[in-house]
Amino acid sequence: MVADPAGLPGRERTLYGTYLSAVAFSSAGSGLHHKICHVLGGLYDLPHAQTHAVVLPHVLAFNAPAAPEAERRIAAAFGADSAIEGLERLRRDVDAPKALRDYGVKETEVDDAVQAVLDVVPDGNPRPVTAGDIQRLLRAAWRGAAHG
Repeated sequence: MVADPAGLPGRERTLYGTYLSAVAFSSAGSGLHHKICHVLGGLYDLPHAQTHAVVLPHVLAFNAPAAPEAERRIAAAFGADSAIEGLERLRRDVDAPKALRDYGVKETEVDDAVQAVLDVVPDGNPRPVTAGDIQRLLRAAWRGAAHG
């Protein structure tokens, strides 16, 4: 769709991907990434899609080592050596948002969100999550660091 915004094939594939995402979400429920984004969106009135785009690579980098099979499947879907490499390539291609600070979040507010995120961490997250983990992840997302 980025290469040919008016082209039907790209739009069809994008809509199909959206459909598959909805089916996966309804089957598996909300993961750490989604929980973080909803907390941030609710606390700071952030735009939904942009917040998800900023936070996703940080959660992927955090969870991938604890879910190697899922990481390999994501990498394969991207045609990349690693899931984060594939995601970062896609992010460059679509000029995805990079930093929470670009949406008005103040650096001091990042620490204020840590406990609210901890309160909603899904039980099934691939690895344990501490306040320090969330603080590092949110600070990296605030800065726009490459990935958590």
